[in-house]
Amino acid sequence: MTGADAHVVLRSLALRDYRNLARLDLVFPAAGVAIVGENGQGKSNLLEAVYYLHLLRSVRGARDVDVVRFGAEGFHISARTDGGVNHELSAGFERAGRRKRVKLDGGEPPRLSDALGALPCVLFSPADVDLVAGAPSARRRYLDILLALSSRPYLAALQRYRHALAQRNAGLRDALRSSGSRTEQRVAVWEAPLAEHGAVLWRERVTWASQASPRFAAMCASIGEQSPVGMRYATTLEPSSRENADVAHALARALEQKRELDIRRGLTHAGPHRDDLTLTLDGRELRAFGSAGQQRTAAIALRLLEGETLRERLGAAPLLLLDDPFAELDVRRSARILELLAMHGMGQTLLTVPRETDIPPALTQLTRWSIVGGIVHADDDDARLGAA
Repeated sequence: MTGADAHVVLRSLALRDYRNLARLDLVFPAAGVAIVGENGQGKSNLLEAVYYLHLLRSVRGARDVDVVRFGAEGFHISARTDGGVNHELSAGFERAGRRKRVKLDGGEPPRLSDALGALPCVLFSPADVDLVAGAPSARRRYLDILLALSSRPYLAALQRYRHALAQRNAGLRDALRSSGSRTEQRVAVWEAPLAEHGAVLWRERVTWASQASPRFAAMCASIGEQSPVGMRYATTLEPSSRENADVAHALARALEQKRELDIRRGLTHAGPHRDDLTLTLDGRELRAFGSAGQQRTAAIALRLLEGETLRERLGAAPLLLLDDPFAELDVRRSARILELLAMHGMGQTLLTVPRETDIPPALTQLTRWSIVGGIVHADDDDARLGAA
């Protein structure tokens, strides 16, 4: 498949000792599956394991050692796929050496970061409401994951920025315990790389937000929101132009101006790590003034934008992981969301729900599996059942 019809397909998945999933060997239909299971049986863990091949870490923020099944020495995830750059992917973690290993088509990449985004996915879940109602850090993380996994220059700049930020903050903590020009210089020396790499982050975030804002508003309206919705990148920096040199200069100046304050408080107060993606409803912040339903609508629109961005930049529709995302939405809004997904080239879909009656009408054609105690059961030969 090429062009608008291209999409990533997960052909098979093998799991060993990931959370409560002791051993699974699954073969997926091209359209996807609907996995039915009560809470605590492992259906969300299965989607988390698939997403691990995209992010190379738990989407829930857990450490690798904490997702190893109790009593096991480590975990291993491997997949065969079509439609993407790589066709054989694997990731594993050994508890003893705290070592993570990744392979793409049989070979280990020079750096782990080279394997980020190897299995393009978008995960929808009820927890996404934190993207709208939560702290600015949740929206910065959303931007960083989306842009880093679809732009290598952004990923490189993000890694270098975080390193420089950690070093400057360490210098600030040292400055709290001692004083003098040499101590301040150990802080100041990291401001140039922070400005240089921070400018790349700033520019890509601003560009994406400005391009996505009208689409975000249109998506919210299509889902059913009647009030005008907006999006803008909120920053204290207002350079006269958006060229990298001007942004870098503004960042460097802000860091210098706040250095004395930073030394007193032991933290860096200027830079992209302090910015926000502001979402508004009728001109007021959605996080403070939106209802639960309006916040859910905006969160789903953000995930739709994520899928659209990945498809545009990678040339294929990503895998859709739907972790009971319609639990708190009415039937009409759920149907509109699925219509939007179909309109934008919905790819292979892995849906999890607690009951069969929770499967939306538009997805009832999906093959149905059930999961109990970490073991998947299927009524046909499309899945080789896992044994605990």
